[in-house]
Amino acid sequence: MGELKLLGISPSPFSRRVEWALKLKGIEYEYVEEDLANKSPLLLKNNPVHKQIPVLLHNGKPIAESSVILEYIEETWKENPLLPEDPHEKALARFWAKFIDEKCFTNGRTAFYSQGEEREKALESTREALKTLDEEIKGKKFFGGETIGFVDLVAGVIAYWLPVFDEIAEMNLLFEQKFPSLYAWRENFIKVPVIKESILPHDQMLVIFRGLRKKVLAVPTNK
Repeated sequence: MGELKLLGISPSPFSRRVEWALKLKGIEYEYVEEDLANKSPLLLKNNPVHKQIPVLLHNGKPIAESSVILEYIEETWKENPLLPEDPHEKALARFWAKFIDEKCFTNGRTAFYSQGEEREKALESTREALKTLDEEIKGKKFFGGETIGFVDLVAGVIAYWLPVFDEIAEMNLLFEQKFPSLYAWRENFIKVPVIKESILPHDQMLVIFRGLRKKVLAVPTNK
């Protein structure tokens, strides 16, 4: 296997999804907690373009961007596959993973860190995307069927981070009432031992993201 090191930050869903993948596959690795306010030379050297986490170092060679890292892990370690073998099913999984990041989480994050018209527009887009995803997961335990897979790991941002955003910013997402299939999936997802053991306590998440939101909203814009 060689040396494997993951650079990340504990509150990040993008770091966590990589950790989940490694743990589900039973891969040993070293985790290095980064401070994005004081980025380490190791991070800057190995992700000079974006200077962000996560970064996976495999035998000293860096792979950046969480979705790219997940693909790399899947291709490098074949045990406990996260993607289906069928090419069409695999393409669909990649489609839904991209949809979750671009439509669900990005809009949800925008709503969380904004106010006024921008917030309302982002919230509307978030709800529309969640409704689409709720239809997709209907009748399934996980997105790939009976076992946790690639799309579920990406959707972890919906299972844990969006509810935190909702509680802090009163986004009125109401998962249980408005998106019952997604809510049922979330209950299954967060009970998986690898997931449950690898997320920060809810109270700690609230403190972290309340602080982050306060800082962002305190910065004046040029609009």
